[in-house]
Amino acid sequence: MKSGTPFKRSVRVAERIRLELSELLLRGEVRDPRAAGAMVSRVEVTDDLSLARVYVRLLETDPSAKRQRDLVLALEGARGYLRREVGQRLTGKRTPDLRFAWDAGVEHSQRVAGILDELRSTGEFDDKEVDDKEVEPEADS
Repeated sequence: MKSGTPFKRSVRVAERIRLELSELLLRGEVRDPRAAGAMVSRVEVTDDLSLARVYVRLLETDPSAKRQRDLVLALEGARGYLRREVGQRLTGKRTPDLRFAWDAGVEHSQRVAGILDELRSTGEFDDKEVDDKEVEPEADS
């Protein structure tokens, strides 16, 4: 790895794709109305740079499952156009294939927080108890 490049190439390409797609979506380049309000939350690119998994969300709060599905379908429908536009902005020889998916990370975090709140209210979970415990380092095998 060259000096001054702390991340793998796939990570750098993923971030660049995220920025370029975000800009395209912000400018309204996807004409499908189902893509309105879309934002790219993260991108993961395979090490061989052949595939980019693009995780998307909506700016609106609490979108329905149908709205989430419609957004992903709209972006999948515009995949060729978006790949071409991103490819013109990237400097690599090859542009990864784009696959879009709903980013359920926020809902998952909210669900975990809700469970913890419920456990706290019933007295089954105590934050102080967790904070006070010392974590012992694992022994080398």
